[in-house]
Amino acid sequence: MSTARGTDKTEARSQRENELAGLYEEYYDRIARYAFVHIGDRADSQDLAGEVFLKALKSLDSYQERGVPMQAWLFKIAHNLVVDYLRRKAKLRAEATDMELLQVGDEDPIEEAETKIRMEKVTEAMKKLTADQRQVISLRFMAGLASKEVAQAMKKTDGAVREMQRAAIEKLRTLLASEA
Repeated sequence: MSTARGTDKTEARSQRENELAGLYEEYYDRIARYAFVHIGDRADSQDLAGEVFLKALKSLDSYQERGVPMQAWLFKIAHNLVVDYLRRKAKLRAEATDMELLQVGDEDPIEEAETKIRMEKVTEAMKKLTADQRQVISLRFMAGLASKEVAQAMKKTDGAVREMQRAAIEKLRTLLASEA
């Protein structure tokens, strides 16, 4: 009887591993974009996205769906890793000197600078949104999730997510227009 239970656990894990592998293909870029919006560093956001899937793989035995799809679980892991990253970064900044290291990018320096300025303006404007509004905008537009998926991840109704999104976009438009 214990052999049958062991086989069932092995099969269940194998099935979850296959599901996670499929989600890797579909969600890696979305999770990296989600992280990038919050941390502003492309390489670190890609590393963080990879770390999300490693943590998920290590925790696969303890994962239980409970009515929430696995991709919502992945974004919860991503959120926690982003928070940890930002805490570490803030601590390092507090200890760092005023001198910043120059980063050499693959893009045109002028284009890269303009993109950075636009992202800084959006990031500053997003700080004036509520935490839920920031989460909705990040998951919808940076991670590319459907409003139904965002609702599941945030444990809110689809209508509440759409209303938060509408209010957030309206506020962002107002804030960004006042800076122009």
